Order: sequence, then C-alpha cells, then structure tokens
Amino acid sequence: MKKIESSSFRHWVTGLRDSSARARIISRINRLMEGLPGDVSPVGHGVSELRIYYGPGYRVYFHQTGNTFVILLCGGDKSSQQRDIKAAHQILRSWRMQND
Repeated sequence: MKKIESSSFRHWVTGLRDSSARARIISRINRLMEGLPGDVSPVGHGVSELRIYYGPGYRVYFHQTGNTFVILLCGGDKSSQQRDIKAAHQILRSWRMQND
C-alpha cells in the first residue's frame, strides 16, 4: 500500500515534543498500512479518524482509496478534534482537485 503525507500532517507529527507519542502514532500508521486499522471511525466526506489512546488522545485523519494508498491529511488530539476534521476535509478537497 502506498502512503502520501500532506505537509500539514508532516508538520504536526514532526513537531510533537513527546517522542513516545510520535513513536506510537507512527506504529499505528504502519499497522494501518498493513491492513490492521484498529480503532478507526469515518468522519464524513471520505475522511476517517485513526484514534490513538495515549496522552491527550491523538487523532490522525486520513483518506484511503481502495487498497492502493492512504493519504495522511492531518493530526491533532481530542481538544482540537472538530477543527482538525474541518482541516482534513479541506486538505482532501484540495488534493482531489489537484489529482483528478
């Protein structure tokens, strides 16, 4: 499975101060890429939320197209959830306009 990371996602994950949290997030993404999604919930418009129960409750927002690739849109935690979902929808819309 191919993985694409948005600049927003890259900026968020590399900016995490907690290296243990970063490692857990990357581990969950690797399991997602292996077809083991774990706790995932759709949040509308083709975006899904990968929940990581560690620290403040990290979230990774992504879009999957079949078994071909996953686009990592953005990340955040429970406190920024609604704002992050809106951002993920916007990033996906922009990506679709550039790649359709």
